[in-house]
Amino acid sequence: MSRDSIIRSILSENVCITPNGFSADQLNVEQFKACHELFFDKIMEIHRSDIKGIEGCGEFDDECNTEYGSCEEFLVGTFAEHKEGYWYNWKEMFQTTILDRDFFETYLQEMKNRIPYCEGKRYLVYNNAFFDNLITDGRTMIGFPDWSRSGICDFLLDFAIMDLNKPYLQIPELLFDYCRKRNIVIPDFQERFLCMAYYKGIDVLRWHASIDDTESCRSIMKSISELKDRLYAL
Repeated sequence: MSRDSIIRSILSENVCITPNGFSADQLNVEQFKACHELFFDKIMEIHRSDIKGIEGCGEFDDECNTEYGSCEEFLVGTFAEHKEGYWYNWKEMFQTTILDRDFFETYLQEMKNRIPYCEGKRYLVYNNAFFDNLITDGRTMIGFPDWSRSGICDFLLDFAIMDLNKPYLQIPELLFDYCRKRNIVIPDFQERFLCMAYYKGIDVLRWHASIDDTESCRSIMKSISELKDRLYAL
């Protein structure tokens, strides 16, 4: 079966993949906070999918197979310099773009230090939870129409993406409180969130540097550098 067919077969009927509504990017802070638990409920529903029969980690190919055998292989392999495709010899950007080698390598190492906390945490992840990809009516429905980046990883990846997109919404702080109220225990929450956030953060930073988006790069670097203090304050 194709990737889309397999994903449909394992998703709960409570997860909407053909939504009608508007981009969640249009919600202001107050509107999002008023319905943030609905967002978390629906994203958690994705993570409860039964993935038995799907091996490995990483993004799915067209047949819903993953490329990597472990979380470590996936996270570190994402930044391989000689991988064929768009990112082949990407480290040349340290000389040709705003991408700062010291900053990048610092947070790559911070990510690597925390991989053991995430190893073995295998869940279906949407891996595209930027607000302009989430569709809502602002009241009762959250939809997920684009599964092109989906795969297997620690489920905190989806929440880390939301926070990277809009750090002022305080996603990890809201999620921590959400779990506390529901008696949901997430072992090593801070370290796992940081690992996923550093992974996606430096990956997105690399992308914005490749298209000379200086403003976004500066915003991402600020968000990444401030996240540890936010998480450790919980």
